[in-house]
Amino acid sequence: MSLLGGAWTPNIIWYLSAGPRRFGELRHDIPVVSAKVLTARLRDLEQKGAVWRRVMPTSPPSVEYGLTELGQEFLPAISTIVAVGHKLKQRKAAQAPDRSGDVVIPAA
Repeated sequence: MSLLGGAWTPNIIWYLSAGPRRFGELRHDIPVVSAKVLTARLRDLEQKGAVWRRVMPTSPPSVEYGLTELGQEFLPAISTIVAVGHKLKQRKAAQAPDRSGDVVIPAA
């Protein structure tokens, strides 16, 4: 479980679950993470065997990242966390005050 311990690690795994991504695409997917932190997390995940890295022979060189089998094993847990997060957001939105300032309680 320490593999998921770093900040932004679950986000990186989540976005890589859609398929291989270049570094710039991941920066676009997670704009609030700095390039330094994203690089560190990707290197850490690669070292631990959860992410693979492929350097493309282009000019200038580009690099793609993707999930290994180990990295894909985290997807059910991350998907469950995402689903719970969506439910909590919906619950909070349903309990938001209406224009009169009263709390709106959803019908059962």
